[in-house]
Amino acid sequence: MTDRAGTPAEPDPPAQEDPAQEDPAPGAPEKPRKRHWLRWTALGISVVVLIAAGVGWWFYRKLDGNITTDTTAAAELRKYEKERPAAGTTAARNILLIGSDTRTGEGNRKYGKDKGTQRSDTTILLHLSAEKSSATAVSLPRDLMVTIPSCTKADGTRTREQFAQFNWAYEFGGTACTIRTVEKLTGIRVDNHMVIDFRGFKKMVDAVDGVEVCLKEPVDDADAKLKLPAGRQTLHGEQALGFVRARKSIGNGSDTERMDRQQQFLGALVNKVQSDGVLLNPTKLYPVLDAATKAVTTDTGLDSLRELYDLARAMRAVPTEKVQFLTVPRRPYASNANRDELVQPAASQLFRQLREDRPVLVTPHSEEENDGRGDGNGGTGGGTGGGTGGDGKPDDADTPPPSSTPTFTGRNAAEGVCS
Repeated sequence: MTDRAGTPAEPDPPAQEDPAQEDPAPGAPEKPRKRHWLRWTALGISVVVLIAAGVGWWFYRKLDGNITTDTTAAAELRKYEKERPAAGTTAARNILLIGSDTRTGEGNRKYGKDKGTQRSDTTILLHLSAEKSSATAVSLPRDLMVTIPSCTKADGTRTREQFAQFNWAYEFGGTACTIRTVEKLTGIRVDNHMVIDFRGFKKMVDAVDGVEVCLKEPVDDADAKLKLPAGRQTLHGEQALGFVRARKSIGNGSDTERMDRQQQFLGALVNKVQSDGVLLNPTKLYPVLDAATKAVTTDTGLDSLRELYDLARAMRAVPTEKVQFLTVPRRPYASNANRDELVQPAASQLFRQLREDRPVLVTPHSEEENDGRGDGNGGTGGGTGGGTGGDGKPDDADTPPPSSTPTFTGRNAAEGVCS
């Protein structure tokens, strides 16, 4: 072979062999193709991550979409902003929990006829301290005599301001009317609210696989659809609802004892969620979140999964012995023994402590205090404090704060129902 000048061309250089392509020696194993293996591994991991992210996003969207937002209450409350208590200056939060006795909706009709009205079967004001060091849940008796402001009804008409039993507020004007009544009574601004009905409560209990209770005597209550033997037992949805609703068939038949039983049950529920590691176990957490998000109707400040999770995380930080339950100090109403009135100055003292995010000490009931409504539910120590009187009007704002932590009878979540 010659080049273009006619001179012989240089011979082609010998081909360089790729060591990686050399044939292995006889009997030697083949070398793994690491680069191919790494590429396939990375691809597989990427697919798994994408699938997990997609499933996680689907779960998030599903749970977020379960929540029902109450915009009506917010619109109504804006009309009365000037008369509402001022917003707190700290990170403390006051959340009003309302248990509705509505018979409308799936699973609720069997508890009675739907007469087109509903009342707040249970109302609890939950105060979460700014430092997340304590949570105090105050039950407000449904039969407490209070001043209910003029409220807008569902049909657009208005009620007149009147002195009536507390749970009429929810029937008159729904959540907004109840919030305004609570704020007028306590001087505490309600930051957020949640409403839960019968069906939602049952699903919450079932999601944690039931709650343990102890009964001194067997129960047979047709009205509450409850029949239970005496002794220690775990209650699930339907039975749990009957347990917290039953009145005449357990104990002395008073609403006081029923509220105490509700507080015990909620404390046991909180304790179980924390002790069973539900909040840290995804397989246990999802059913609880699914039930919780389906169960509640909230204001716009709690109507997303992130906001509910932040609230749950804040509650998780509170030691169970600092999750306290009590009933506002009250006694039989002077004009009607079947109604309640506040015990003063204990009630005003309690309201002031919560309003100013000051400590409240809750101690167990004594045997003498468990006989129904009475002065045993009052507080002790520290002076009169501020707040509002029985007429709903604010007391003297210049009253000095109490000099020591006031004490009230009640319980904490660490005690449980069987304590």
